[in-house]
Amino acid sequence: MKQPSVPAEAESLFPVDSGKSGIPAATLVIFGGPDDRGHPELLFVERSAAMRFAPGAVVFPGGRVDEDDHVLGIRFGQHLEPDDAAARVAAIRETVEETGLLIGLRDRPDRIAEDLRSDMLEGRSLADWLDSDRIGLDLDRLAPFARWDPRFRDHRAFDTRFYLAGLNGIGDDVVSDGTENSAAFWASAKKVLDSVRSGNRSAIFPTERNLERLASLADHNAAIADSRLYGTPTITPTVIEEGGEAWLCIPEGSGYPVTRVPISEVSRGKG
Repeated sequence: MKQPSVPAEAESLFPVDSGKSGIPAATLVIFGGPDDRGHPELLFVERSAAMRFAPGAVVFPGGRVDEDDHVLGIRFGQHLEPDDAAARVAAIRETVEETGLLIGLRDRPDRIAEDLRSDMLEGRSLADWLDSDRIGLDLDRLAPFARWDPRFRDHRAFDTRFYLAGLNGIGDDVVSDGTENSAAFWASAKKVLDSVRSGNRSAIFPTERNLERLASLADHNAAIADSRLYGTPTITPTVIEEGGEAWLCIPEGSGYPVTRVPISEVSRGKG
């Protein structure tokens, strides 16, 4: 089939079927308290403008799964599928590294843990910190929400598992790491989505689709119910041509209100 004609700046968004999954990664959607309009606030970070992938974009805290995450996953998530357990550990670890917020400790409330973040950024492992204080992880605090494995032409491919968690403690005073991210903040999905659509913020295609989905959900419990209803099928966008225009599409019936967008309108990550 002939490739649809699109502006040159959008060509990099055409998916490439590499025949294998992307790099394992995890991200965490944390529900805090309601804003002044009653919408639940979520924890976001804004990526540094200097980053190669999604510069300046608003995302949920997260990152790639490391080998050490698998070790802790086996240790604290023996009842879980191993890759799922490792991804949950990665979501917890990346969240404290990127925002200072530590969640998911067994029998302990969530809190700002700048001391741990500082140690981790200097090379200390999460496992070593847990061992030193005889603390365990409660991986069941995280609930699966979605899984995305885009294959965009000019982006490194990540197979990202999205998890949900409700804040169980103090989440004020989050601060970005100042390296990969330039800001960390709480806001409702609706507020961030409105800001993206007005051009005041930017979001990549998977984030924007998840913002649309989350904006329709009343609270953490509603999000968990929604994920159970639709499951977590792996979402890999595809391109179709219709009416002389190329559209970036995701499968119907996966819980997303918007399932296709003209590829010429899709953000590249400042974009």
